[in-house]
Amino acid sequence: MACPFFRRADSLTRQPSVIAEPGAHWALEDEDVSDDALTLTHLQMAIQLLTAPSNEDLNTAVTSLIAKYRQNWPNIHKLKLDPQTFKSCANYDYLADIQELLLKMDEASASEILVLLGEELITCCCTGIIERAFRCLGTDLQEFLGSLDGVYDVLKLQEEDVTDTGFVCAGEGELIFTSERPVIAWLLLGSLKALTRMLYKVDVNIKIEPVEGDARRYRYLFSLVKDNAQTMLMGRPTLVSKTIPETVQRSNSSNASDLQMNSSSFCKMFPWHFIMNEQLELVQLGRGFSKLYKPYLADFGCQASTYFDFKRPKGLTMKFRDIVRRTYTPFLIGLNSPPGVSDFPAIGLEIKGQMVHCPESNSLLFIGSPFLDGLDGLTCNGLFISDIPLHDATREVILVGEQARAQDGLRRRMDKLKSSIEEANSAVTKERKKNVSLLHLIFPAEIAEKLWLGSSIDAKTYPDVTILFSDIVGFTSICSRATPFMVISMLEGLYKDFDEFCDFFDVYKVETIGDAYCVASGLHRASIYDAHKVAWMALKMIDACSKHITHDGEQIKMRIGLHTGTVLAGVVGRKMPRYCLFGHSVTIANKFESGSEALKINVSPTTKEWLTKHEGFDFDLQPRDPAFLPKEFPNPEGSETCYFLEGYRNPALDSQLPLVEHINAAMKDISEGGDA
Repeated sequence: MACPFFRRADSLTRQPSVIAEPGAHWALEDEDVSDDALTLTHLQMAIQLLTAPSNEDLNTAVTSLIAKYRQNWPNIHKLKLDPQTFKSCANYDYLADIQELLLKMDEASASEILVLLGEELITCCCTGIIERAFRCLGTDLQEFLGSLDGVYDVLKLQEEDVTDTGFVCAGEGELIFTSERPVIAWLLLGSLKALTRMLYKVDVNIKIEPVEGDARRYRYLFSLVKDNAQTMLMGRPTLVSKTIPETVQRSNSSNASDLQMNSSSFCKMFPWHFIMNEQLELVQLGRGFSKLYKPYLADFGCQASTYFDFKRPKGLTMKFRDIVRRTYTPFLIGLNSPPGVSDFPAIGLEIKGQMVHCPESNSLLFIGSPFLDGLDGLTCNGLFISDIPLHDATREVILVGEQARAQDGLRRRMDKLKSSIEEANSAVTKERKKNVSLLHLIFPAEIAEKLWLGSSIDAKTYPDVTILFSDIVGFTSICSRATPFMVISMLEGLYKDFDEFCDFFDVYKVETIGDAYCVASGLHRASIYDAHKVAWMALKMIDACSKHITHDGEQIKMRIGLHTGTVLAGVVGRKMPRYCLFGHSVTIANKFESGSEALKINVSPTTKEWLTKHEGFDFDLQPRDPAFLPKEFPNPEGSETCYFLEGYRNPALDSQLPLVEHINAAMKDISEGGDA
């Protein structure tokens, strides 16, 4: 009989067999994957074979069809065309030509020939990686149909396909296909028959009928060949329809027995779950886990750690109470090979999910989904798309795995570029730190930072700054008896110790000119102990002189002067700038140094006042004759005098201990006290 769903050729718009959508990439391109790895591109090509076969595939199928059925339809050879005909025209619609030729040749047999052509299309072209792509959709025909529905929707979304072509799995053994072209619908019927035989080794009858109210939609009803009256169950138990009595809405119950779902339904709905009791023994497995472990499980009650490796959270101890505490933390669980099994297909498969404590049974429920990045990862672990429930977003993650892989590649390149930039920034920062460190050696930290940033630096007045001046007694005579290298070597050893003292006491080294060494405290970080720090440093400088000798073996002798007063400080010069101190106090401090004696520390009255202002510090200050007070020092009443600082003792320590221990203890005390 004539095909009731055929439209006359003159009523159809000719269109290419493969519609070139913008951005569509059906052909395989050079990708960074192995040749035998199953990818999303292969799945696209497989489904294209059903919905929009290429001219080359159609010609291959037509050639096989002619060879098999020439005796049935003598004119069938007219369907074959020279491959050059459509190779020369990229958008040649070979399928439309086949339709027109069949209508002219034998309209009554057109549908039958198209079904046979669909079978030959699968037989000839569904091989190798394409067959693997079809097989990954499910373990039986019903799973295949369900996956076909979901997978095609994802592919359409990825390719931004706005056409109405698509699949809908409407129930057990029922598929609805939407297409503008009836010829594709009849080809699909034959293709589905051949795929069923190829993939699942069963013969089915497929009845095609239009969906009422929509001429573009076709319903395919599958039934076993051996029993055409029985709808194919696809390896699942018959669902018996029962009338469910209307129940009164009630509030949620905390009683587990009131749950309107049995364990079988729960295991089907959530295939990747398991339940552990207080002893961490498995008491229930979802359908996904059961599929993998059921052949090796003698009975429930075995330890969960035997079959599952808890990879995250890190450091988790396998104790019930500890796991209960981590129920808000994502879990990553790897599958172990069952004891005594060496070829477990899913070894290392990772399941990501969460752990839920069920207080009604005092058990732990883990529910998750496979942590996969593509189709190849799915099939390599012995799984199928149908093993992932429809509600699980992992389905889409798997189906767009190739796109994610491309994005990951881009991300890796961006990370590599980012690393290069970070390395360059790190090198710049390292050089910057070197420059800043160099500036810190010359200037106080606050001034060095401003110089680095290019900010202007205004001169500033600082009150109560304690200044130390020192020089070497007889330095001119020493220089006259030694070479310049000997003098430099002597000063280098001595000033190296002095520089370390500056760091220890946190005082600022102003300058060194010849044998003169000058420091100040109270400039960059003022405190009530500035005078104390300078005094302690002066004592250590005198002590250090005993460890250094001149070239002719004589001990170096220094004289030191201390004074506290107001100074003006600022940066002077643009080339080799200097941080200089100005003011009457600087001059007076230098005078106190000039008025000192060998291995003595001459202290001004203002510095003496600061040293004795606070209790707990025992400085040995010996007064001198007032005549030694510099004339420049203001002394209107004539009652002031200067002092020799002979030593220091910490009240908390034994007086017999060395000076350095007393000073170190004092520094520790003021550091712990906040150095106000």
